[in-house]
Amino acid sequence: MGKEECKTMLDALNKVTACYRHLVIALGSTSDSQNLREELKKTRKKAQELAVANRTKLTTLLKDKTISTEDRAEYERLWVLFSSSMELLEVDMKRSLEIGQDFPLKVPTRHLIQTGMTGSTNAVAARAMSVQNMKYEADSNIDTADLRDLQSEITQVSQMMEEMEMKVQVAPWAVVAKQEAGAELKSNMSVGNSSVGVISICEEEPKDDEGGNGREGSSAPNHSITLSLCLL
Repeated sequence: MGKEECKTMLDALNKVTACYRHLVIALGSTSDSQNLREELKKTRKKAQELAVANRTKLTTLLKDKTISTEDRAEYERLWVLFSSSMELLEVDMKRSLEIGQDFPLKVPTRHLIQTGMTGSTNAVAARAMSVQNMKYEADSNIDTADLRDLQSEITQVSQMMEEMEMKVQVAPWAVVAKQEAGAELKSNMSVGNSSVGVISICEEEPKDDEGGNGREGSSAPNHSITLSLCLL
């Protein structure tokens, strides 16, 4: 029962951190908005809540001297996966802070970047929060006010990771994987069931502007590409 519960909790954390990474990609682009900043805030807080729950559960189990060798090996494997997920979350939170500082929305200091990405991130955030539709309640200055909270939360995540290493000493190189590297890529898992969202990328034929800055003589066709970020 303990192993299945840990796996379920870890799967939930992995899903939310994957969604958070998907949202961070849109920061600073023409898809950036106040709604996106609120989605990022709610998603990362959800990830931190799940991280605390995972840490508490796994720490308790790994400190239990009565568990079998087989169970301990499985919990250590889950611990390594949990640590990896936390590292990715910390990296993306730092990236979100840097881009958020460079691209404030209320008082823009530079133009948003035309990356070619289009479409709403609402579905990605809703999946992370396990709701049908997102509700937006943040103030108009969330893009700057939230940066202070984000900076503080990055410090908290870093401290939590340090405490994890002190409380439970698991050598990652000593943990044996249960499947070959890249095995998930060969699985028959349905992409539709595991997809955390879709971003459309459209490349349009450039048009000449009145100032003559457009590329003349270009005959590049229109292309439409769909990228799907999958949680495997």
